[in-house]
Amino acid sequence: MNSIADRALNAAQLAGASYADVRVVATRSQFLEVKNHRVSALQESTTHGLGVRVLAGGAWGFAASAVVDQREAERCAAEACRIARASAPFRRAPVVLDPLRPLEARYETPVAIDPFEVPLADKIELLARATNVMEGEPRVVVARGSMNFWEDRKLFASTEGRRIEQRIVHSGAGLSAAARSDDDLQWRSFPNSFGGHYEAAGYELIERFDLAGNAAATAATAAALLTAPQCPAGVSTVILDGSQVSLQIHESCGHPAELDRVLGHEANYAGTSFMTVEQCGRLQYGSPLVHLVADATAPRGLGTFGFDDEGVPAQKVDLVRNGRLVGYLTSRETAPLLGQGSNGTMRAESWAHLPIIRMTNINLEPGSGTLEELIASTEDGILMVTNRSWSIDDRRYNFQFGTEVGWEVRHGRRGRMLKNCTYTGVTPEFWKRCDAVCGPSEWEIWGTPTCGKGQPAQTMRTAQGAAPARFHDVQVGVGYGS
Repeated sequence: MNSIADRALNAAQLAGASYADVRVVATRSQFLEVKNHRVSALQESTTHGLGVRVLAGGAWGFAASAVVDQREAERCAAEACRIARASAPFRRAPVVLDPLRPLEARYETPVAIDPFEVPLADKIELLARATNVMEGEPRVVVARGSMNFWEDRKLFASTEGRRIEQRIVHSGAGLSAAARSDDDLQWRSFPNSFGGHYEAAGYELIERFDLAGNAAATAATAAALLTAPQCPAGVSTVILDGSQVSLQIHESCGHPAELDRVLGHEANYAGTSFMTVEQCGRLQYGSPLVHLVADATAPRGLGTFGFDDEGVPAQKVDLVRNGRLVGYLTSRETAPLLGQGSNGTMRAESWAHLPIIRMTNINLEPGSGTLEELIASTEDGILMVTNRSWSIDDRRYNFQFGTEVGWEVRHGRRGRMLKNCTYTGVTPEFWKRCDAVCGPSEWEIWGTPTCGKGQPAQTMRTAQGAAPARFHDVQVGVGYGS
C-alpha cells in the first residue's frame, strides 16, 4: 500500500498539485438481527479502495476508485487535479491549510476479543436466547435483538510527509421489545434505543451487556407501559438519564459546533447553526455547570482515533466551559479562518468520500453524586429515560424530544411509571436550566452509529459522554395535552 500511496502523491505533484493526500481504506462490517428468536437479517460486507485529495489552483479536487493498484492511483491523482483546476475559477478565495510537520505513526483500537473471530453461530444463539425470553411476556408481539461490528484499516499519506496507519474496531448490540394492547403500542430497549449501545471495543462489550439476563426486564417494562398513565402536560423539573442527555448533546451542541455549518459551508440534514463565530466567548450557552468537550482521545468512544482523515492527531478541546461557548470542531481549512490550528475532526465515511468535519466524542463532563441522590434531592419532577423520538430545527435552536419511559418523582422518590414522555425547549435556555449533573460513577460514553451529514450523504459513527442531569422549568407533555 505504501508504494501505491507514493505513486498517487508523485502523480498529483507532477500534475500541478500544491498539496495532496491519499487514503487507502479496507472496511469490513457485519450485522445480524434475530426477530422472535429467528434470524431476520444477516449481512457481511467488505470494501477496499483509495481516495486522492489535492489542492491545485487554490481549490480542492478529489477522485476515488475501488481498484487499488499503482496505475489506478496515478489516474485518480490526475483526475483529482483536473477537477481542482476546473473548480478554481469559482472559488471565493484560495484554500489555506493549517501546516503539519512530517510524521510516521500507527494507532489501533484496544480490543480484547476480536468480534470477527467469534463464531456466527454463537452470536445468533445469544440473540435467539434473549428474544425467546422476551417472548415469554404475553403482550410482547415483536422481540428483536441485533449486533453490529465494523473494522476499518486505513493508510494515510500526504505530500507533507505524513504517513499514518490505523485499525479502528467498533462493536455494538441491543434488544427491543414491542408490546401491544387493543388501543396502544409501546416498546422498550436495552441498553439503548435504535439498535443498542456501541463502543470502540471488541466482543467483550457484548459479553458485558448480558443480553439474555436483561431480556425479561426489558419485555416487562414494555408491557407495563401499556397501562401506564400519560405524561402530564405543563412545566416541570426534568431528570434525563445519561443516554437521553447524550442525544441532547449530539443534536443541540455537537452539530451546531461544527465550524463548516457555522460558516455556512454545509447546510444539509438540518445543518446550519445558531452558534455563530461572533458569539464565541460571549454566548452563555448553559449554566455554569455545563462543561462540554470534544475529546477524540476518550477510551471506548466511537469518535476515538489516533489521527483524523487529514492526518491531524486526536485532541481534547473545550466547546463550552462554565456554560459559555468557547470553541468549535475545526479542520485544517476552517481553523485558520479563526486564527487557530485544526483540532482534528475531519473524517470520511469511506475511501469514496471526501473528509468533512464530524463530531468526535462530544462529552458533558461529570458533576457529582448518583442518580438516586439526584432523585432524592428533587421535590417534584419527571425522570425520562431512553430516547424514542427527536426533532430539531435547521439552526439547532428549537427542539422536541420523546423518551421510551418515564417516572414521576415526588418528594424525592420515584413514583408511577409514565408513558409517551416528551419535552421541548430552546437550546441555550434549556441548558441554562441545568442545575445538576451526576458524577463519574454514572457517566457513560454513548455511541451513535448512524449520524448523517453532507451531500452526497455520509453516515458516521460518533459518541457522546454523559451522566444523568436535571433541568428546571421545562415544558413537558408536548402533543399529549394542553
